[in-house]
Amino acid sequence: MIEPHAPAAPPGTALPPRSGAGQARLPVRPTTGRFLVLAGVFVCAACGLVYELELVALASYLIGDSVTQASVVLSVMIFAMGIGSLLAKRLRCRAAAGFAAVETLLALVGGCSAMALYAVFAWTGDWGGAWADGPSCLLVVFSLAIGLLIGAEIPLLMELIQRVRRQDAGGAVADLFAADYVGALAGGLAFPFLLLPLLGQLSATLITGTVNAIAGGALVLGLFRQDLTRRGRRLLVVANLLVLALLASAAVLVDDFERAARHAMYGRDVRVALHTDVQDVVLTGGTDGRRLGLYLDGRLRVSGSDERRYHEALVHPAMNGPHARVLVLGGGDGLAVREVLRHPGVRRVDVVELDARFVELARTDPALSALNGHAYRDPRVRVVAADAFGWLRQAPRHAYDVVLCDLPDPENTSSTKLYSQEFYGLARGVLDGGGRLVVHAGPVASRPRAFWTVDATVRAAGLRTVPYSVGGRDATGDVTGDVVGDVAGGSRVPHDWGYVLASRATPHLGTAAGAPRVPSLQAGARAAERTRLRGLPPSTLVHPRYAD
Repeated sequence: MIEPHAPAAPPGTALPPRSGAGQARLPVRPTTGRFLVLAGVFVCAACGLVYELELVALASYLIGDSVTQASVVLSVMIFAMGIGSLLAKRLRCRAAAGFAAVETLLALVGGCSAMALYAVFAWTGDWGGAWADGPSCLLVVFSLAIGLLIGAEIPLLMELIQRVRRQDAGGAVADLFAADYVGALAGGLAFPFLLLPLLGQLSATLITGTVNAIAGGALVLGLFRQDLTRRGRRLLVVANLLVLALLASAAVLVDDFERAARHAMYGRDVRVALHTDVQDVVLTGGTDGRRLGLYLDGRLRVSGSDERRYHEALVHPAMNGPHARVLVLGGGDGLAVREVLRHPGVRRVDVVELDARFVELARTDPALSALNGHAYRDPRVRVVAADAFGWLRQAPRHAYDVVLCDLPDPENTSSTKLYSQEFYGLARGVLDGGGRLVVHAGPVASRPRAFWTVDATVRAAGLRTVPYSVGGRDATGDVTGDVVGDVAGGSRVPHDWGYVLASRATPHLGTAAGAPRVPSLQAGARAAERTRLRGLPPSTLVHPRYAD
């Protein structure tokens, strides 16, 4: 038997909730209840975005290549959010209980994600992945799990807001997404400007998880407790208390955990661990005859056993000619400046280093300042705390005889602009007519494409180049051109260094009379030449080309 159709509702009439549960019995007026639900949406959205940004930041710090890590984390999360929304359809008939379970799990997984990833990386040197210099499986797993839980929130919250006060679907969606997007804005701004500088990466996610658990539990137990059975309410209270206790315990122990993880990564000889606005700086050794190690963002940058060979090869060939006015881009450790000051006739050395606190450490730390020969005490040295690219745009033309680029390898997107054609064009502009530019271009043997891309990019800026390389020293002091392992996360540390010497005319590769001699420069030039890759295009700001 076919039943007659129900009469259509007149325009503007609110639709009943799809679950058919009717309007909830609330302890407050519907207007207040609706406001509280939207406030919960705001808080949960802010927490969700903090989790996303934290994964991106931690992956970029520990793995490198921020564009790749951001793309992987965000794309996996957005995909998982869609899957989570579909799966949450099955929970709409029990929206309050489902939302409570989702928020409890999200607080636990998201709040502990940074600590778990950092622990695995510190104690194993990997995140379970098989891709060098790329994302790891564990990072993808966390991104997927958090995305699934965030995606499940929206359908459940849609049911809850309809249970508070029935309204048309379009209006409910508009209210819900407005609160969600504004919350995401708050979380996105709070992470870099408040949470990260004040709490650090680990504590920030633990606090975020705590807020997430409290907001989700309070919303359900405060407004929708009648939708839960007595047993369900008890389970929710116990689960939230356990999650909050776990997060609180982790927050209390976070300093001890970070110290233990740091020892696992760098050994037990850590003497200084400094979080600046730019990077993480760790100093190991340097006292009682122990070798000094300088790590920036988890990567070995200076080793007391071989740094002199690196800096001599960087500085002295460029100083073979007029060198009264010298510009050092980067090199905040002062070691390149030390080599510059060994040359007679130097009248002025300008150091452009973004991290002022790093320079202050190099000035005041007994071991590091002794290693750089107390270079920053010399009255001829002037330090400018600025981004090298921006500073060059305002620098006077033809003001320097020598420009030294002592910058991180072009291995991630945060440094590729300092290896671009535009950057070298600006550096060319500050060189005097016969001036010379030298660039640390990374290892030749292990990354020949990146090295020869630097050479092609410098030539594209209108300079003639002479590439060369020198071998480093391994832990036993033997000269080597190979790549050896190192303690920082099991990273592969290159122990050959490649350089590109450039000027408007083809520069002569050698050292000035009376200057410290750099052995095997010509042999290093021949060794580099044997690896030459021809036809490589230059790297530009809009098309960086350093990914191997």
